[in-house]
Amino acid sequence: MASLSAAISHSSSHVALAHNTKPKKIRQSQCRTLPLPHRSPICRLGFVSQGGSKEASNTRVFTSVKDVLLDESAEKVQLPKGDTWSVHKFGGTCVGSAERMKSVGNIILNDDSERKLVVVSAMSKVTDMMYDLINRAQSRDESYISALDAVLEKHRSTALDLLDGDDLGSFLSQLHHDVNNLKAMLRAIYIAGHATESFTDFVVGHGELWSAQMLSAVVRKNGIDCKWMDTREVLIVNPTSADQVDPDYLESEKRLENWYSKNPSQIIIATGFIASTPQNIPTTLKRDGSDFSAAIMGALCRAGQVTIWTDVDGVYSADPRKVNEAVILRTLSYQEAWEMSYFGANVLHPRTIIPVMRYNIPIIIRNIFNLSAPGTKICHPLVSDKEENQTVESLVKGFATIDNLALVNVEGTGMAGVPGTAHAIFGAVKDVGANVIMISQASSEHSVCFAVPEKEVKAVAEALKSRFRQALDAGRLSQVAIIPNCSILAAVGQKMASTPGVSATLFSALAKANINVRAIAQGCSEFNITVVVKREDCIKALKAVHSRFYLSRTTIAVGIIGPGLIGSTLLEQLKDQAAVLKEEFNIDLRVMGITGSRTMLLSESGIDLSSWKELQKEKGEAADLQKFVQHVHGNHFIPNTVLVDCTADSAIASHYYDWLRKGIHVITPNKKANSGPLDQYLKLRALQRQSYTHYFYEATVGAGLPIISTLRGLLETGDKILQIEGIFSGTLSYIFNNFMGKVAFSEVVTKAKKAGFTEPDPRDDLSGADVRRKVIILARESGLKLELSDIPEKSLVPEPLRASASAEEFMQKLPQFDQEMSKKLQDAEDAGEVLRYVGVVDVVKQKGVVELRRYKKDHPFAQLSGSDNIIAFTTTRYQKQPLIVRGPGAGAQVTAGGIFSDILRLASYLGAPS
Repeated sequence: MASLSAAISHSSSHVALAHNTKPKKIRQSQCRTLPLPHRSPICRLGFVSQGGSKEASNTRVFTSVKDVLLDESAEKVQLPKGDTWSVHKFGGTCVGSAERMKSVGNIILNDDSERKLVVVSAMSKVTDMMYDLINRAQSRDESYISALDAVLEKHRSTALDLLDGDDLGSFLSQLHHDVNNLKAMLRAIYIAGHATESFTDFVVGHGELWSAQMLSAVVRKNGIDCKWMDTREVLIVNPTSADQVDPDYLESEKRLENWYSKNPSQIIIATGFIASTPQNIPTTLKRDGSDFSAAIMGALCRAGQVTIWTDVDGVYSADPRKVNEAVILRTLSYQEAWEMSYFGANVLHPRTIIPVMRYNIPIIIRNIFNLSAPGTKICHPLVSDKEENQTVESLVKGFATIDNLALVNVEGTGMAGVPGTAHAIFGAVKDVGANVIMISQASSEHSVCFAVPEKEVKAVAEALKSRFRQALDAGRLSQVAIIPNCSILAAVGQKMASTPGVSATLFSALAKANINVRAIAQGCSEFNITVVVKREDCIKALKAVHSRFYLSRTTIAVGIIGPGLIGSTLLEQLKDQAAVLKEEFNIDLRVMGITGSRTMLLSESGIDLSSWKELQKEKGEAADLQKFVQHVHGNHFIPNTVLVDCTADSAIASHYYDWLRKGIHVITPNKKANSGPLDQYLKLRALQRQSYTHYFYEATVGAGLPIISTLRGLLETGDKILQIEGIFSGTLSYIFNNFMGKVAFSEVVTKAKKAGFTEPDPRDDLSGADVRRKVIILARESGLKLELSDIPEKSLVPEPLRASASAEEFMQKLPQFDQEMSKKLQDAEDAGEVLRYVGVVDVVKQKGVVELRRYKKDHPFAQLSGSDNIIAFTTTRYQKQPLIVRGPGAGAQVTAGGIFSDILRLASYLGAPS
């Protein structure tokens, strides 16, 4: 340190200390305009002044409070304690400019508490600037001089905007004096190439000193008595080995009482972040030190509450950057805030809570930029909070995550029942200085698993392998395994304790979101449940559990593919029913995207279905199915996703398997997937059975009629299907219900086309292809492994007209073939029968049939009207009298209703009340 001492001596002309300066008498009126007298911290560091200067003699710096000429005979003022005090803490953002300091002053003046103690940080970015000064000086970078000038100018310009008169002159004099001292110190550090921790803490603490002095002057401008406190004179802390400090409450309380006896005031502006050691050496309170200072000061004066002012409305139920619909928590218990802080939530540092807990002092988190927000209150839970009818959803207060972790798994049969194994494991971890975030041990003692920061895992693994080399070689330990790329998700809530169902709900939400849990830990206090998941699953997991506990019981992101007649009708039904579903059934359906073949409309929070067509015109973009699926499934807070395919496109259907594999539910009236190649159908059904993703397709057969669900119900209850026979086409049902008497077949088809019952080209209906696909679907559901080609085609389109160039040409030529159909009708009527186009699944003979059949007029199939469908299930239970399902089998309303019914069935599977 010889060079450092020499540098200090060399710079003596720049270091002006008041130690050898005779103090001037100060008028009583001047006392209020001067900075609060304090010992020069440089003296505490052992600096020796070589002499004064004219400039130094004009500065108002004192070696101790005794240098101020006070009336020693005055009665000693005792520090009042209790809830007459309110403590406020303002961070750097809150005092980042002159305007913001004025706002802080107004908040202080508007607080009607009898006494106020305000803890203030350095101006925004100043602490970083001060650390940068140290780094530059240590690196022998002479730019530390210009950097210090920038610090000076920042505070000088702020003071000029804020202050005037004696307060301005006094502050600027003190500011220049401090900067001159800092230049001397930084010069010494520049020469030595090194700064001790004490030097660093001393330099860095100046930001708080300056902001406290300016803020106290702002308050005094309003004619209010206000003192500022250098907390290095009051707060005494003992540094620990963990880069933290332990407050000495007894000594600090004595010093606070002594300070107050000489500086009584109803408003005190105190510096945050800085303190002193028992040897009066300047130090800091380390990370989040200003919050910690406020909590300590609140405890020392037994304040009624401590308000932490920040730039958010309060504590959120989850990180709002990851979960868009995170909510502000009105209250938190000390333990809940503690747990959430530990697991990465931006609340408070856990140590901030300790001082106030001791005296049951509530902490309020408020937003200085939104004074209307009530904020979050952290306190002991009130008795009235402990209602007996708490639901599982209300028991979890918040969720927090920690990223960039790795799991270390030490396992082996030689660990079981061997004392000291855990001690040896964590002793090795301690030796490399790693931080263990979470521990999980199997009750069999066969393995111990714990999480550490990923940057530390290599050193941990090497230390463990070295420590247990002999056990590994001998086989007593089988492995020290590293699982990288992990994240922790913690659910926190004091009311979780001893409440059944919380864990089940949490893990159910994760399972339904298709997320694998790698490790689990829960403390005996039951205030938190901690799980480890893959890093890439972390945000999805957070959204899943938050949605389950905080949104409506079942929130589902819906993507509509094909907003044609059926799709737009479904959107209309969703619009009409959405509010009722949310209010009465806790089902929140949010349409996040609508896409056609050319244009798509995307939304981050849900499309307004009352104006989706207008929005599509205004904000629509070029259709991109991959982007559409990614948006609906991955870019928002909703864990459950369903894609509703309202098209008849086989290309869309080809994506179902990949969507289901990604955890996306699929609902569709599109028959192409289930009637396509058999191997693809079997893959889809197998995937559905193996995962938590659902594939519903009730509307593929019979529109809105419960045909698929009836068939499954029969099979699942042990019934055996013998035959399924039915009129599956609403179009063909209409045609043959009206084909009677002297009416020509072509006339009926023309009437059906005009009424909108047929496809634009009626050949698509008359070919029977639609019925063949429905028969294949029912055959496969019944267990038959049939291909579409296994069902003979029995088309009603005359052979010569199948190659007609257009639907118009077909309709023009169709009357030429009426005679053949009229003869079939006449033959049926002569026998007292009717014609019906039916599909048959013969399970006994393992075949499917599609054909025109004749039925007696008293047969159920002869009793239809309009476009009704009818399906008869002949089973071992319903052998003598088939089970019949009958109703409208065509039309946009009933088909959309069938799709809607599947969406609600999905909601019930995902946890909605049935």
